[in-house]
Amino acid sequence: MDGFLVIAGPCVIESEDLLLRVGERLRTLQERYPEITFVFKSSFDKANRSSINSFRGHGLDFGLKALRRVKDELGLPLTTDIHESWQADPVAEVVDIIQIPAFLCRQTDLLVSAAKTGKPVNVKKGQFLAPWDAKNIVEKLKVAGAREVFLTERGSSFGYNNLVVDFRSLPIMSSFAKVIFDGTHSVQIPGGLGDRSGGRREFAFPLIRAAVAVGCDGVFMETHPDPDRALSDGPNQIPLEELDRIVEAIIEIRGVAERYRYERFESAL
Repeated sequence: MDGFLVIAGPCVIESEDLLLRVGERLRTLQERYPEITFVFKSSFDKANRSSINSFRGHGLDFGLKALRRVKDELGLPLTTDIHESWQADPVAEVVDIIQIPAFLCRQTDLLVSAAKTGKPVNVKKGQFLAPWDAKNIVEKLKVAGAREVFLTERGSSFGYNNLVVDFRSLPIMSSFAKVIFDGTHSVQIPGGLGDRSGGRREFAFPLIRAAVAVGCDGVFMETHPDPDRALSDGPNQIPLEELDRIVEAIIEIRGVAERYRYERFESAL
């Protein structure tokens, strides 16, 4: 996909009304900032929730129906994640980018199935993986026929229940793929609330600003009208009302950063 990407939407598909409410805000931003490509994101299934009792979503059929409605009524490109190889083909019929979750970023069969659809593939770099090791993920996808690959930085495990962002990963990974920065999962506290993950959403905006200044091809942020009542990942989701000023900051910082843009990093690792 062309241009700088802003991938945004609620973590999980709670209802069609929620998707349309968030999607309408993204469409307004798309009309205001045509130099940015806004991609709507939400998950039909959250297969790695901390607790068996946690809300996972309404499943593939409902999820794809709801996402297709966003595309048909609002004209936004879409992305969602797959967890099993058989999901790749039906998902590819609806979305514009297939996303691979961080915990599954090295699953060869899943990567190959996504690549074979012909859609761009965005892989969340696992919290356990060094940025230079993500090159092997890109190779798997390209051998399987992927035409466009994105790698997303979403923080690295730092002891128990904590993540940190090593901004060196952005120029390192940019030497072999386009790079997205995930501002909301990077401030997640995995399992921090015992039966669910916590988060520090107040740090998402500073990290997004930093990533744009360092240089990336897009940002990813989950957003919700009322994050404290969200059914998944509420503590690290950005309130929908704050989206406008974040996008404004991205555009302004990117304008300055582009004047001093580094050449694509040639990693010796």
